Amino acid sequence: MIVTIAAVESHQLALISSAHSSPKLVEVNWLQVGDSWHSSKSIPKLKKHYGLVDQDFTFIAQNSLSKDVPAQALLIEAIAQLITYFEGKRQVFDLPLDISLGTEFQQQVWRALQGIKHGETISYATLAQRVGNPKGFRAVANANGKNPFSIIIPCHRVIASDGKLGGYTGGLDKKAYLLALEGVSYKT
Repeated sequence: MIVTIAAVESHQLALISSAHSSPKLVEVNWLQVGDSWHSSKSIPKLKKHYGLVDQDFTFIAQNSLSKDVPAQALLIEAIAQLITYFEGKRQVFDLPLDISLGTEFQQQVWRALQGIKHGETISYATLAQRVGNPKGFRAVANANGKNPFSIIIPCHRVIASDGKLGGYTGGLDKKAYLLALEGVSYKT
């Protein structure tokens, strides 16, 4: 398996897809200003999970991706969907995701996150109830923080019970930006 990475520079996101016969996204995450995909903390975990410890990932600049290569075509589509989301023209993503990196519980939480509609928020406690673990809001928050598909699996739509932002792996400034993009207000 070869993993292809592209960066969406305008929003500092790294996208990673697998090169199977039917490729899937394996990660979409924020990069901090000044960072590159090389500094992603998830690269070693991804290499171990996919048995690629002795292989390097291939970085392909966004403008060098080819629609003729399935994994790259997926990245092109992911970038197009993200751009239309950031333009306010997309509310739901339609991309194949490989969530196998997460535990069963994390995968359950990530699937539940996909049920939160654009422009809506729920609390960590509500999310815990939705996954059948009403007292497990801390475990849900932890699984939420390990979501490898920022924006696409909308973990930014989960806020604290008091209406404040709570946490966000990409940074609270990005969470606030995404919620504002979706027309959501929250307490500061």
